[in-house]
Amino acid sequence: QVQLQESGGGSVQAGDSLSLACTVSGGTFSSYAMAWFRQAPGLEREFVAAVNWDDVTHYSNTVKGRFTISRSNGKATIYLSANSLTPEDTAVYYCAAGIRRLTTPITSSGAYTYWGQGTQVTVST
Repeated sequence: QVQLQESGGGSVQAGDSLSLACTVSGGTFSSYAMAWFRQAPGLEREFVAAVNWDDVTHYSNTVKGRFTISRSNGKATIYLSANSLTPEDTAVYYCAAGIRRLTTPITSSGAYTYWGQGTQVTVST
């Protein structure tokens, strides 16, 4: 059984930085595309960033240049380094994993089979 566990959420001030981590147990981590999504109150879940099994990364336009996604196959963990945070970044952040299939964009939630429970990130002014 594949399980994902996020950590690192919290409350910060605008302009601050925050790092999230997601550790995967079960499955074959090195073969997974991994991603972060987020969902703010009243809004749909949106793509944030992804890193494929070959370390190629993808970012949403809203976080490009501010967030960095990375992975450690040895630790079966992905990371999200978030800088210059704004109140608009406030959301529950979810980690996702899946076997990459070219028929589904890596930015789509449909590309991922396994999901974590989420971790809250709150950015105040």
